[in-house]
Amino acid sequence: MGRFDGKVAIVTGAGRGIGAAHAVLLASEGAAVVVNDLGADATGSGADLSPAQQVVEQINAAGGRAVVNGDSVSSWSGAEALISQAVETFGGLDILINNAGILRDRMSFSMTEEEFDAVIDVHLKGHFAPSRFAAAYWREQYKATNEPVNAKIVNTASESGLYANGGQANYAAAKAGIASMTIVMARELERMGIRVNAICPTARTRLTEDLAGEFMAKKEGKPDQFAPENISAVVAWLASDLSTGITGQVMKVMGGNIQVLRGWRPVTESTDEMEWTLDSVDAASAKLFEGVPAGVPKFMPALGEG
Repeated sequence: MGRFDGKVAIVTGAGRGIGAAHAVLLASEGAAVVVNDLGADATGSGADLSPAQQVVEQINAAGGRAVVNGDSVSSWSGAEALISQAVETFGGLDILINNAGILRDRMSFSMTEEEFDAVIDVHLKGHFAPSRFAAAYWREQYKATNEPVNAKIVNTASESGLYANGGQANYAAAKAGIASMTIVMARELERMGIRVNAICPTARTRLTEDLAGEFMAKKEGKPDQFAPENISAVVAWLASDLSTGITGQVMKVMGGNIQVLRGWRPVTESTDEMEWTLDSVDAASAKLFEGVPAGVPKFMPALGEG
C-alpha cells in the first residue's frame, strides 16, 4: 500500500530534474500522475515531448500509471486542458505540483522585454493558471458535498525571490510572487479543505549545474543530498496527509537542511504624532537605520540574514 493509493496528481515541468523526481516518487507511492512538460530547453525555447514520455514509460514500466501532457502552463486554455485531462483520464484530481520553470538571467539594465515576460509567464502565470483551474474543480466538489475535499497544491518558489540574487530580476520577481501567492491561496482555499504550500529547493539540475560547480556535485561514498530526489521527499510530504494542518508555508530545502521561512516583517520602527514631513522622516531615519555608518548603502538584511 502506497501513501498515495487512489490519488491523482499533476506535476508540471516533470520531464526532467526535480519535476521528474516528483512524478516518479508520487507514482511509486500509488498516485496516478499526469506528467506535464513542453520539453523546452532551459531558456524556454523549443518543444519536445520525449523527456516527458520517458518519465511516463519509466513509471508505467514499474507498474504505475502515468500519461503525458504537453500543454503550456502559462496558457489559460492550456492550464484548463491540463486539469481536464487529469479528471477525464483518471477520474479526479487530488494533488497539483507546480514545478515548471526557465531561466533567462541578465542584469536589469540589459534585460529585454521578452526575457522579462517569458520568465514571468512560465513561473508566475504558470503557477497561477493551473492552480486557478484546479481550485475551481475542487470548489465544485466542495459545493456539491459540503465536505472538505482534502486536496493539495505545492508550489516552487526560490531563495532568489526571497534573498534577491543579482542578475535575476525577472526570476526573483516571479518567485517572490509565487511565495506570496501561496499564502493568499492558502487563506482563500483552506475552508474547502485545500492546502497550499511552497518549497524553495536547492538541487542539482540543468538550471543549476553550470552555476553551482563542485558545491552540489555528488561526492563519492557520501549521501547525494543535492539530487532532485532529496527535494521530492519534502514535496511528497506536503502533498500527503502526513502534513495535515500545514498550509500557507514556504519551506527551503538544501542538502540535509530544511527551513520554514517567513515573509516580510518589521525590523525597526519610528513613530510620530504629527504628519510626516521630509525633515521628520529624515530625523526618524537615524533610528530606522541605526548602526549603519553614514555614507554606507543602507541595505536592510534580507529575509533570514539577520
